[in-house]
Parts: sequence; structure tokens; C-alpha cells
Amino acid sequence: MARPRMAAGALFFDEAGRVLLVEPSYKDYRDVPGGYVERGESPLKACTREIHEELGITPRVGRLLVVDWAPNPGEGDKILYLFDGGLLSTDHRHQVALRADELHGYDFHHAERLPELTIPRLVRRITAAIQARLDGLTVYLEHGEPPEAGS
Repeated sequence: MARPRMAAGALFFDEAGRVLLVEPSYKDYRDVPGGYVERGESPLKACTREIHEELGITPRVGRLLVVDWAPNPGEGDKILYLFDGGLLSTDHRHQVALRADELHGYDFHHAERLPELTIPRLVRRITAAIQARLDGLTVYLEHGEPPEAGS
């Protein structure tokens, strides 16, 4: 039986429709806020916990946008959940307190800039999540892409 690692994150937006990305101290690319799911913890609870741990805020996290099966050669099977964080209010932005041991910073970025800021698989996942949000859907991906029919 498979025992995949699971991670959960959220997409937050500003008033201009830009996506929030964090700058982890332990990665050479930007990422969405979130992290690994702990034993006995739901992906939604993990997402909320990780956002609080990383950013020091507890905004409401909305519906599931994407489930992405994305195994990694070094880490094995992984399932990644991406939730809709919605508009991150000015109040929440003023309350952000970064964990210096985890994050160097954060900022909002236009979707067109994602390829220069993060890894291709995450660009595909975020792009699919933005579209799912607009369409009111939840999408399933494999390595950040819709699987071929019948695969």
C-alpha cells in the first residue's frame, strides 16, 4: 500500500490579483505558503497551521483548488493540496511576522512572472489553481499537469 508524503498550501491574492509567494531560506526558488501534513492531521488543518507558523497569521482558508500527485525521486510519492486563501486583507498583511529561520520574505507577483520565480511543476500547479478558482472547480493533476484520458 502506498504511503505518500502529503503537503498543503494556499494561494493568497492581493487587490491587483497578484499571487503571494514566500521566499524560503532552505530553497532556491519561491513557493506558496504551506508545508507537510503531520500524522493524523487533515490537509486543511496542516495548511492553516503552516500559514500560521510561517507568516504568523490565521486567515480563513477556503475550498480545495488542486490535488497534485507529484512524486519526487528523493522523497518518494507525494500528494500536494492547494487551497484558496482568497484576498489577503490589508489587516492580515500588516500582521505578517515571518519566521526568520524559515522565510527570507514574501511578496505578491503577477502570474506571468511565475516561471522566473519558481520551478516549472509549481508554475503549472499555481496556474491550474488560478484557473480552477475562476471556474469554480477542483482539479486533479499529475506533476502539475492534467493526466491524459485513460492513463
